[in-house]
Amino acid sequence: MDIREYIKNNLLIFDGGMGTYYAQKNSSAMDRCELANVRRNDLIYGIHREYIEAGCKAVKTNTFGANRPAFDGDEETVREIIQKGYETACRAAGNDVFVFADIGPVEITGETDISEEYKFVADIFINCGAKNFLFETMSGDEGLKETAEYIKSKAPDAYIITSFAVQPDGYTRDGHYGRELFENVKKSGCIDAVGVNCISGPYHMLNYIKGLDIEGITLSVMPNAGYPTVINNRTLFNSSPEYFAEIMADIVKCGAGIIGGCCGTTPEYIRQTVETAASAAGSVKELTAKAENKDERAETNNTLWDKLEKGERVIAVELDPPYDANAEKFILNAKKLKETGIDIMTIADCPVGHARVDSSLLACKIKRETGLDTLPHITCRDRNLNATKALLLGLNIEGINNVLLVTGDPIPTAERDEVKSVFNFNSRILARYVSNLNETVFTSPFCICGALNVNAPNFDIQLRIAKEKVENGVKVFLTQPVMTERGLSNLKRAYNELNAKILGGVIPVMSYKNACFMDNEISGIDVDEKIIELYKGKSKEESEKLAVDISCEIIGNMEPYCHGLYIITPFSRADIVCSIIERIRKDKRL
Repeated sequence: MDIREYIKNNLLIFDGGMGTYYAQKNSSAMDRCELANVRRNDLIYGIHREYIEAGCKAVKTNTFGANRPAFDGDEETVREIIQKGYETACRAAGNDVFVFADIGPVEITGETDISEEYKFVADIFINCGAKNFLFETMSGDEGLKETAEYIKSKAPDAYIITSFAVQPDGYTRDGHYGRELFENVKKSGCIDAVGVNCISGPYHMLNYIKGLDIEGITLSVMPNAGYPTVINNRTLFNSSPEYFAEIMADIVKCGAGIIGGCCGTTPEYIRQTVETAASAAGSVKELTAKAENKDERAETNNTLWDKLEKGERVIAVELDPPYDANAEKFILNAKKLKETGIDIMTIADCPVGHARVDSSLLACKIKRETGLDTLPHITCRDRNLNATKALLLGLNIEGINNVLLVTGDPIPTAERDEVKSVFNFNSRILARYVSNLNETVFTSPFCICGALNVNAPNFDIQLRIAKEKVENGVKVFLTQPVMTERGLSNLKRAYNELNAKILGGVIPVMSYKNACFMDNEISGIDVDEKIIELYKGKSKEESEKLAVDISCEIIGNMEPYCHGLYIITPFSRADIVCSIIERIRKDKRL
């Protein structure tokens, strides 16, 4: 059978879930479902046959998680799983059912080219004779176009489906906007069908596809059985096959040419879907893309960004939030700083991995009680995408429209046995996510700020990452303190090469001990040996005067290479920062 002719004239119905159905039928524990291709081949063959007897016309190989990173680089095991998985699916399918090489997302760390991993898997399938490929449950499109082109260079008649795991709010778990992914696939010219699968049940997917522009593409939709519950460490889906099939019929009426099931679905779900889909396929609705569902917005001015765009130099001052529930001193310091005329106050998010008062809550409190603009730091540590979106929505409602996005410090080693760090994404992914939300959700868009380590040993890498951040929506960079010639030189490079505004970092050194501590124990801060030597033998009063003098000198050196200042308050000593600001205003440096 020619698959393109079949899809032109027929609804293509896939099988349902493999991993969840395998777990139901398998009484013995096994690390990975894919290993059953080798160890329980009879069971995998039986599952394929059940789905085929239920009426599906396409089956997925049991290879979703078969890749080198998932198996710790064990190529031989991956190769055997894929070969056995493809052979088993073909044996079960015979000549009347299409077999699709099933490829799931690959988790890559470091600088590895993800397309090379996909190509490795694709090559094994191609050598087995595969001509149909399904890339499913994808959270982004990195490497997919390159891999699709590679497959078609080896197998020109290959049919390739790409399916994204899009949440009901329209975003993937990596922060990609689903509609953008669809458009990228449509423009690629080498992927035959695009769709959605997993994460959501059929109702949410039905609502989602109603807003898609599917003109010129074949749409694939494979929902979960519904929303799962967890009982005794087992994931269960309680929705009925009848309900699933009814909604799938509506999905077909909305233009889907390829359908099937994902997690929680069984042969019974597919059997009932086959029965209902036949009548639905003949009554496809004309589906036109809906306009972006954006409310009319009365956008507020962003004072920080407005000043920077006008060429005005700004001052941001950072205060660390308190360790306890007493914010009296913190608020008092904020009021002192406001009196000096600073433009915005930044608030760190649990710096050095230690729990402090939440930076976003403090930002709202300070803005309400003092009227001072605030810039809360938001880390990727310890928040998934849902928690981050909820936090951003709250900030937006409170009138906070500036955020500093950072990956975040890891939990200190001594605490890791009790407190675990969680990193679901990095600052670049988060910036892209916030940038997309600016376009679709927020009443007043956020000015997205990022961090730049000008003291990094390999600044080329930092600069490359910074440029990626700019591409993902970062408009302003706050740098680490500049206290060496190398730091100043790197600041100059950033100023000349980045299409963004830069606030040069300053932190007053309060004593000889403080200088040594920062130079040796604070990641990202380098203190020039000459500065350290100046503090030797100095009294407290002399050291405080030095702190102001040296900070002002550093500011003078940075002035040609930044658009404003980012002053970090040491030890809650707002009086020192106030003295610095008074001095530079007197000297007309700002």
